[in-house]
Amino acid sequence: MGTSTNALLVYGYNLGGGEIEWLVQEADEYGGLDTDWWGEDDERDFGTAATRRLLDASGFTETYEDGREGYFSREREAEEALGVEIESYCSGDYPIFALAAHVITVHRGDLEVLDLAALQRMPAENGWDDKLTAALSALGLTPKQTQPAWLLCSFWG
Repeated sequence: MGTSTNALLVYGYNLGGGEIEWLVQEADEYGGLDTDWWGEDDERDFGTAATRRLLDASGFTETYEDGREGYFSREREAEEALGVEIESYCSGDYPIFALAAHVITVHRGDLEVLDLAALQRMPAENGWDDKLTAALSALGLTPKQTQPAWLLCSFWG
């Protein structure tokens, strides 16, 4: 088993966290995230907690503990229907987070040809800005980044 070193091209918002400050207005004076659904002492990682918050807001409130057959398939479908995801970058041990409507991952040793004109059209054609706005509202977060953008980041883990 090796170490992955990936490039990520993400359309969305950089939320920060982890090894850097939170890049949202809801960060408290000590750099922690001040929300009613997750705190720095939460046993869940931010990505898991945020995804759960988004699922709950979408109406998917079922949990694995409910014990119903086929839960993971229903959860996966509900996550896909959100149209956004919490993407981590930096490293597996010290993640930083982005709220993403689209992610292109290029793994070490691979190459991806990008059509920059098509990338520019994709957000409007797919309604990504509206999906991101809805997700931010559900999460109660206000990014310091003024609008969604294509973000190039790396992941080592």
